[in-house]
Amino acid sequence: MKSIAIFCGSTLGSDAIFAETAHQTGQLIAEQCKTLVYGGGRSGLMGIVADSALNAGGQVIGVIPQGLVDRELAHPHLTELHIVKNMHERKTMMADLSDGFIALPGGAGTIEEIFEQWTWAQLGIHLKPCAFLNVEGFYDHLLQFIQLTTEKEFTRSRFTDALIDSDSIESILNTFEKFKAPEPKWGVKDREQLVKIDS
Repeated sequence: MKSIAIFCGSTLGSDAIFAETAHQTGQLIAEQCKTLVYGGGRSGLMGIVADSALNAGGQVIGVIPQGLVDRELAHPHLTELHIVKNMHERKTMMADLSDGFIALPGGAGTIEEIFEQWTWAQLGIHLKPCAFLNVEGFYDHLLQFIQLTTEKEFTRSRFTDALIDSDSIESILNTFEKFKAPEPKWGVKDREQLVKIDS
């Protein structure tokens, strides 16, 4: 596993532990000689995770829509910065560049991003691991809801079981190295095949 995508808040949140965790995450990814892939921003937890990886000598790739660059929100010192047209292109490129996905604390955008990658894994668009870095129980209620969707037979248990959650970035990265993807819903293993089925 060579590259890790991080989804997280563009603000700092209310608790200092969120910033501390973002710093630890970026630093550990760099120390393990992995490339950090993230949304390319300079603010909030996004900026902290990028800065900590860069300060530890790591490679950091940002992917950001032109509209956010125009608002001067792009990080100016990344290893690579890809400027794309919109959020859809951003998420697709991040998926292509990454071997696994981790959600740190964040809001609607963070949740939407990790859920899309988890959905794509279920559909077989990719076979990469998804995880919640569940700092101070931040994602407890969301994870309970996911379990409810399984109990009510909307989410197959193998996909719920494959979703990783831990309050330790070390544990998540170690689990990523041993990850075996569950069989996708329809055995589809690339985006083009899925489009053909849907049409």
